[in-house]
Amino acid sequence: MDEEIPRWPGVVGTVASAFGLGVAGYLTYEHFTSSTSLACSDNGVVNCLKVTTSTYSAVAGVPVAVLGLVFFAVMLVLQLPTMWRRPDPAVRLGRLAWAVVGLCTVLYLLYAELFAIDAICLWCTSVHVLTLVLFGVTVYATSAYPAPLAEEADVDG
Repeated sequence: MDEEIPRWPGVVGTVASAFGLGVAGYLTYEHFTSSTSLACSDNGVVNCLKVTTSTYSAVAGVPVAVLGLVFFAVMLVLQLPTMWRRPDPAVRLGRLAWAVVGLCTVLYLLYAELFAIDAICLWCTSVHVLTLVLFGVTVYATSAYPAPLAEEADVDG
């Protein structure tokens, strides 16, 4: 049944998750070092420092960058090519639900950047783009390719 699910969703999802983990790791480092080496403009519309130090940079006391680390770490596991071939519907549903959580978070943070903070962070934008890629890949591949049947997986394995 492996031939019915192509490799590309897992490859694209894994690569996007790994890059997202890297950017979220950088932003987490910057958060805990008081953004002393943030490589981004700090004036004008593009102002990473203004965004990453705003009141919107934490949710319930947890830095958004740390939440990004958690999101991409979980998504990295869920996007592995072997996870795309698992017959368990809970994995497919969990991956889809987690992608929706990521998209909703991006929409909230984008709203905050555009309308509350009045500044854009390029690092945050890269996280938003990677999250959108993960959402797109997950929704498309989940709907376009059927899950392997558990009975066939038992026969093969």
